[in-house]
Amino acid sequence: MKKITKLLVANRGEIALRVLRSAREMGLKTVAIYSEADRNALHVRYADEAVCVGPPASKDSYLRGDKILEVCRQLGVDAIHPGYGFLSENAEFARMVKEAGLIFVGPSPEAMEIMGDKLSAKQAVQAYNIPLVPGTAEAISDVEEAKRIAASVGFPILIKASAGGGGKGMRIVNSEAEFEEQMQLAINEATSAFGDGSVFIEKFVTGPRHIEIQVLGDEHGNIVHLFERECSIQRRHQKVIEEAPSSVLTPELRAEMGRCAVDVARACNYTGAGTVEFLLDDQRNFYFLEMNTRLQVEHPVTEQITGLDLVKEQIKVAQGQPLAFAQDDLQIQGHALELRVYAEDPQNNFLPDIGTLTTYVRPQGPGVRVDDGFEQGMEIPIYYDPMIAKLVTFGATRQEAIERMLRAIDEYQITGIETTLGFGRYVLQHPAFVSGNFDTNFIRDHFPAGALQPAAPDETTAKLAAVLTAMLLTDKKPAAATTAETPASTSSAWKRNRIGVR
Repeated sequence: MKKITKLLVANRGEIALRVLRSAREMGLKTVAIYSEADRNALHVRYADEAVCVGPPASKDSYLRGDKILEVCRQLGVDAIHPGYGFLSENAEFARMVKEAGLIFVGPSPEAMEIMGDKLSAKQAVQAYNIPLVPGTAEAISDVEEAKRIAASVGFPILIKASAGGGGKGMRIVNSEAEFEEQMQLAINEATSAFGDGSVFIEKFVTGPRHIEIQVLGDEHGNIVHLFERECSIQRRHQKVIEEAPSSVLTPELRAEMGRCAVDVARACNYTGAGTVEFLLDDQRNFYFLEMNTRLQVEHPVTEQITGLDLVKEQIKVAQGQPLAFAQDDLQIQGHALELRVYAEDPQNNFLPDIGTLTTYVRPQGPGVRVDDGFEQGMEIPIYYDPMIAKLVTFGATRQEAIERMLRAIDEYQITGIETTLGFGRYVLQHPAFVSGNFDTNFIRDHFPAGALQPAAPDETTAKLAAVLTAMLLTDKKPAAATTAETPASTSSAWKRNRIGVR
């Protein structure tokens, strides 16, 4: 059995801090890496040792596998945890780690290669009769042939980059007239983003829900699923709100999707934590979408409903330990929600809003978890993903989890930048979300322009303003009865921040 005594986290921000904390609880020595932009970051201060690996740009720092391995050699590191993003799904880096005699906390390079390409992933799972979206089984470049296939599948169709992710290299085509232009755009974007212009065609599932299943496998052939996460609230094909379990899955459908997810993992001899993603249509038919060969951003909601620490499970598996539980030992306990708190302006197409955290006060109390990597006064770097934190709430029921999330949003004080907190409040109070009757088109269908504009001052606020004006003119102090009418105590911290009331 392999032994890890010193772990390097090849990442930054909240996920680096998240991994470092679990490693410390396991008694491991830890090493952080950082770019010049992250010199004062929390994960740098938390680790036992920290080394700068280059300038701010990712390509010069967090993506420099050679520099990271050199740090490992110099500091006697046993293993590398890649977090998510950056090098986490880079098969070449995982192979370099292995060849250097180190432990990569993640799946094998071969599993990454199979699942990292959407076409090879489809081919790998076919032997297990996994439901697939109708379309091509291989890359296609001949426009005329592609048109014929699209016509046989039926419009609308989706052109997708084989090596894609995050919505890049993806085009929806509604008719044959626009097919050629959209296919060329998809090829160009895929080539630019991934260095691979291979594309394929799928039937476009209208009004789908995005359901993913967490899986965990060891080196002894044991694979289990840890139930599902609902990830349908998205912008630009990227998730903003996730929950576990889904409000629409029956026990029978959950078991069937779980079985398929385990089979997908078996198809590539998967080890460690991974996620199998599915589309669920309005008739409750599900289709395999892809597999993410890493820890997901939204893993905390799964931890909340299972009581497991997925980072610790990853480290145990990487050391060759068998899973300490079987599928029948696992059960769903309660309900969890996660809101990704981004430095983005929901009113301006969710564009990044980089700046300084003038005010930064985390919510607290029962059932509230905040995974972040910032503190008051810090700047949000322009070089990386603009996520500030993951706000997670847990309750005995979905309703309690929602109520706690609304309370946590009220308590979360952030000024200096725009954030997605207000958007989260809007979603959680919307009838479509509360009822569970929503899909990946929520923003298009239910989030109109101007939805988050501050409301006009109510009568109490107007009355208070008049009283304060009179006091200024007469140089009088307010009476106790007057101050009791202050509306700040009944409005959210987010709204107060928006309208400048502190």
